[in-house]
Amino acid sequence: MTTSRVEPGFYSISELQNAYRTGEYTPSEVIDDILRRASTFESLNIFITLDEDGCRAQAEVATRALERHGPTPEMPLLGIPVTVKDLIRTRGLRTTRGSLVTKDFVPYEDSPSVARLREAGAVIVGKTNTSEGGWKGDAANQLVGPSLNPWAYERSAGGSSGGAGVAAAMGFGPVAVGTDGAGSVRIPAAFCGVVGFKPTLGRIPYWPHSSDGLSHIGVLTRSVEDAARSVAVMSGPDFRDRSSNIGDQTGTPIQTGTGARALRVGFTSSLGSARPEASVEGALFDAVALLREIGYETVEVDIDLSDPYEILDTIWAGHEAASYWDNFDEIVHLLDPGYARLIQRGRDLGAGQLARAHDLRHDYTMALRAATREVDVLLTPTTPITAFPSDQGEAVVVDGKVSEGLSWTPYTYPFNLTGQPAISMPAALDPRGLPIGIQFVGRFGDDHRVLDIAADYEANRPWKPAYPELIKHSTY
Repeated sequence: MTTSRVEPGFYSISELQNAYRTGEYTPSEVIDDILRRASTFESLNIFITLDEDGCRAQAEVATRALERHGPTPEMPLLGIPVTVKDLIRTRGLRTTRGSLVTKDFVPYEDSPSVARLREAGAVIVGKTNTSEGGWKGDAANQLVGPSLNPWAYERSAGGSSGGAGVAAAMGFGPVAVGTDGAGSVRIPAAFCGVVGFKPTLGRIPYWPHSSDGLSHIGVLTRSVEDAARSVAVMSGPDFRDRSSNIGDQTGTPIQTGTGARALRVGFTSSLGSARPEASVEGALFDAVALLREIGYETVEVDIDLSDPYEILDTIWAGHEAASYWDNFDEIVHLLDPGYARLIQRGRDLGAGQLARAHDLRHDYTMALRAATREVDVLLTPTTPITAFPSDQGEAVVVDGKVSEGLSWTPYTYPFNLTGQPAISMPAALDPRGLPIGIQFVGRFGDDHRVLDIAADYEANRPWKPAYPELIKHSTY
């Protein structure tokens, strides 16, 4: 069953630009439509802060600008609705970080990613839901609760960019900006059946800085093209992020033909030690078969590396503790108990333990590079499971066992340790009708190759998410 009319919030960037050019819609009309549906789907907890007045004012400015001079190269996202995860600072718009501690914080300055979106003419609709500080793979917090999966409301939308995942799947504009420190863009992308792109570490500046060197700014979209276009706008160095010295390669045209098919694709369903559900592994092998059919050389890669979760957990806990070093005792009662335990674990670490974890991170990065040196792109599942029940909290069950922390998502966090670009693509539905994601990973800096092969896969995959079906229960 599909709806008879595709709502404009489901349009891609290019489709919206064409609609503005032909007069089918104005930015103001698109924002009015999105805000109506935001009211309809309020119970899904997509937003922590919906900026109704602000986005209407921005849309009106864009409408007038388009009436005066039409689209311009200087403003490549003029009138395009964008949502922003509530870990990312937005000037004059509440940025809670999903926390009771900062529930009333209003920044005086945009993060570089947001500033660049505004300069490109994008309309910031609001701030999407996240777990507190982005600490877990679910978007639940004490402010608004969990974001619910649009494919099955009793399931998690994933996290920590869960609100962004729902926003992308439900047509709240073509681009939802998120952050990814251990999988927080790619997990909700897999769970919600959308594209989730984590560029190379530093390609999009991260400010205030990510002291652990794990967190990337990324995007959740309904197409690879929209991911590439929005990341291109946000990319480039910024003096406030010392890692942001990566030149932009995402603005080059995406290849979906012979250029991309010259890539050699390695695949693995284990990444050393992981064990996916049967339906997830089946979707991976189906993707391998499709790539082979359309002309790619594919080879199974034997990666004999131990799970690096302890490395990630030590670095992450230590640097989270540093963020609350001076006031932890005063605010601990306001924190999510699980987040508080993570911080306390970091406070209990010795300097030598943290330094050793950074050394081991370097060793793991070099070992993974060596294990994949014969391939251009690595293909894995995104997550070993599909969306878990939303009431599971931290107790995520994989292979019949309750996991520790984020150890349940072993295909995502290794590439935060290495800083490599990775994109989650919707691949299939499991027997319960829940989306399955697969992940393309490139060499450090090879974002364009990741986007090329993802776009080629997207153009040729037999199953494409029918996103408008997700609004079939709407009363509006």
